[in-house]
Amino acid sequence: MQKMKTVFVMDRTTHRATSEAYAQWVIDGEGRATIKHDGTSCLIEGGKLFKRFDAKKGRRPPDGWVPCEPAPDPKTGSWPGWVPVDMNDSASIWHAEAFEPGLADGTYELVGPKVQGNRYGLVRHQLWRHGCAEVEVGRTMEDMIAWLEANDHEGLVFHHPDGRMAKVRRKDFGLRW
Repeated sequence: MQKMKTVFVMDRTTHRATSEAYAQWVIDGEGRATIKHDGTSCLIEGGKLFKRFDAKKGRRPPDGWVPCEPAPDPKTGSWPGWVPVDMNDSASIWHAEAFEPGLADGTYELVGPKVQGNRYGLVRHQLWRHGCAEVEVGRTMEDMIAWLEANDHEGLVFHHPDGRMAKVRRKDFGLRW
């Protein structure tokens, strides 16, 4: 799974979205909108759980790392990928708690008491499938900002039927999270 692009082109100086659309298909009303949950990205493939690992510039990826992109980002040096979760490793205790055999292959968000400040008030760690919470939102920048202001979520992810995805986050518009 490649790193997801934003709906709008980002100004790398201000770290804010510009009015220029990067994913015009979203503005055109294509695809469906879902809630972007605030946790840690995971992958289930072939019944195995993987967690995200960013092989940043100069950082050697661990054994078993599978890149999401063919090469690092030329500007940031970021190279996201997946590493298998060792269910007996203390560094993966929350992943192990959340994993349930039989979950369908796909990407998930690890959420729970020890993840991102437990924004969802959970008592145990869980894996929430990406794209599971569909919402209705207008497709202009103003509509998206208004939706984010009215709803307590990190952002939105738009899913095109052909597999493309694009996101907007509160921080892209200078909104607090």
